[in-house]
Parts: sequence; C-alpha cells; structure tokens
Amino acid sequence: MEFIEGTLYVESFLTVTLGIMVLFVGKRLNRAVGFLREFSIPEPVSGGLLFSLLFTLVYYTLGIAVEFDLQARDFLLVYFFTTIGINARLQDLVAGGKPLLILLAITLGYMFLQNLTGVSVAKWLGMEPGVGLLGGTVSLIGGHGTAIAWAPKFAESYGVPNAIELGIASATFGLILASSLGGPIAKYLVSRNRLEPSSVQEAADAETALATRQSLGSTDFLDAVLAIHLSIILGYLLGEGLSAIGLELPLFVTCLFAGILLTNLVPDSFPRLTGTRWPSRTPALGLIADVSLGSFLAMSLMSMQLWSLVDLAGPIFVMLLAQVAVVVLMILFVVFPLMGRNYDAAVISAGFAGYSMGATPTAMANMSAVTQRYGASQLAFIVVPLVGAFFIDLANALIIPWFLERI
Repeated sequence: MEFIEGTLYVESFLTVTLGIMVLFVGKRLNRAVGFLREFSIPEPVSGGLLFSLLFTLVYYTLGIAVEFDLQARDFLLVYFFTTIGINARLQDLVAGGKPLLILLAITLGYMFLQNLTGVSVAKWLGMEPGVGLLGGTVSLIGGHGTAIAWAPKFAESYGVPNAIELGIASATFGLILASSLGGPIAKYLVSRNRLEPSSVQEAADAETALATRQSLGSTDFLDAVLAIHLSIILGYLLGEGLSAIGLELPLFVTCLFAGILLTNLVPDSFPRLTGTRWPSRTPALGLIADVSLGSFLAMSLMSMQLWSLVDLAGPIFVMLLAQVAVVVLMILFVVFPLMGRNYDAAVISAGFAGYSMGATPTAMANMSAVTQRYGASQLAFIVVPLVGAFFIDLANALIIPWFLERI
C-alpha cells in the first residue's frame, strides 16, 4: 500500500484479499438481516455496499480516499464469462431457442427505449442530449467499460465536457439499483402468481451438484482451469481478428464465444492432455464460476468512490429514477408475460433487471440469489447470459452510433 497526497492506494493482492473478506461479511449480513434474505439481495452486494459506505465515511471524516488496483477483478470477469461459454451446449441453445429469441427481441426494443428515456429526460432538464445517452445504454446496459470507452467522443463532439464523470456516475448508481431491484421484483412475481420451479428434478439437480462440488479433487479443478485458459487464448485471438476488421468487442465477450465454440465444435472423443472429457457442466467449472462472479461483484462494489459522485447526483438521480420506472413497467407488462408468466419467467425478470440497469454479472447474481431461495431455473441461466453478455454488446456497438447521428 502507498499513501500519496491524501489517497491510499491498495495493490492488487490486498484488493483480492479484501474482496474475499467482503464476500464473507455479505454472507454474515444476509444471515443476520431478514429483509436482505427476504428480497434475495446478493451477498456480494450486501458486503460490497457496506464497505463502500465505510470508505466514504473514512473520506469525509479523515480526508483519506481509498483507491484499489482492480486488475485481478477484471480478470475474474473474463474467467466468469468464459465458464458461461464452456457450459453453453448447442442442444440447450436449440431447446431454449424460442425464449432466447423472445428475450433478445424484448431487450433490443428496450435498448432503444432506454436511450429515448435518457435523451428525453436530459432535454427536459435543459441538458445536452448526449448526457441522456450517457444515462442510457452507454453506461447502464454498457456498464463502466462502455462508458469509459465512449466518454472521449462525447466530450469532443457532443458538448459533454464531463462525459467520463457522468458515465462512471451513471454506471455506478445503475449497478447499485440493478443489484437492489432483481430480488424484490422476483419476490413480487413469485408470491403474487404463486409460482414454483417447473420441475422437482431441477431443484434436485441443484442439490446434487452442490453435494458433488464439496468432494472435488485437484485434478478436476486444474482440468477446468486449463479449459478456461485455452478458451481465453482463443477468445483473445478472436478479439484481435475482429479488431483488425474494425469491430471492437470486450475481451470477456470474445472469450464467452470461444468457450461456446470449443464446447460445441470439439468432439468428446478428441484426445486431451488430461485424459478426460471437456469439462462442460462439471462441478469444478461451477465452483470457479461462483467464486469468480462473487469476487468480481464484491470488489466492484467495495471500490466505488461514492464521494466523487455527489456533485453529479442531482441530474443523474432524476434520470435514473425515470429509467427505473421504465424498466419496472417493462418487466411487469412485457418481460414476465411474454416469457411465459411462470417461475422461469420470474427468474429471467430478475436477470433482466440486472443487465438492463447494471451489467450481466449483476443479472447472474440476482438470479443466483433468487434460485437459492425459491429453486433452480435452468432456462434462465441459458438465455440470460447469452442475451446479456453476447448479443447486447454487439447491439450496443451499433445502437450508440445510430443515436449519435440523430441527436
């Protein structure tokens, strides 16, 4: 750690260590505080927000800002989405074809609606339309990475000199709202419609997987790690190839696609160095996915510098309040009915709340918290990651320029 001019810089190793502690604190909080369990608030969110508030208190009382090295966090994001790709079997995608297409169509329509809402609110507040886009898919569906990537263009060409601050602030508050919305929405839908998992077998499968996970061997774990690393290498090469033709995609998206390719194109009989079959849907891969997602979210939330967002809170609050109203209405009257009005639809609704206001890891955490309380939903964990992590980034890369040409 280094202390320079009022800022405490925390290196990567200590950041990871604190992130793990935040996860355990979140688990203890959820056990101790009833409403956190009742509304299925993810454990990394409970712990991460608590630590973020504590660091904010330190800033205002002692004048010390805490800043974390988040390289390890960003790598965990790549790890997590790679496991999603490795677990995506073509037969499952075909089986979930209609729900996948319906959710994709809803999401694409919502992306236009989110930008229209942002631009309309910005104009109503007397601000540049570009501010509205920054409070739309650029920062909410796109997340921090997309906001940072597009901010220079908004600052240079669209009259938003503080674009990076606005983008980061919107993405940060959006992440908090996304983490808080999914559980209560799912609880409302499940309770009101008296929903249960579609089959007892799904819940039994989840319990069996949990029991198996407790008896993992080192070979199983290393086999899964090797598969993830091979997929990441292929994903990196795919990203470089796409970049050469002018299509920029985040590394986690190309790694997700690489995992899908390797799982579905390499035959089971293909000889592997480990002497085992490709580790799709194995307990080891599930364990790595859980650890990666939880640690990523914990570090993301604990590292939020809430004090830096105070000056922007007013206009962003109004804009995000409008966005929350739109997404809640969208879920209740479009997503849940069109996805079938069943238990899977309720879990998917929690996921939609996650990636529409935050990011796909938030969607996955929302759904995990809901399924831990009410039961498994295999369909939700097939369609939401594909729409939220893969198709959304491709669509956003086209939708943002389309709006910029017209504002």
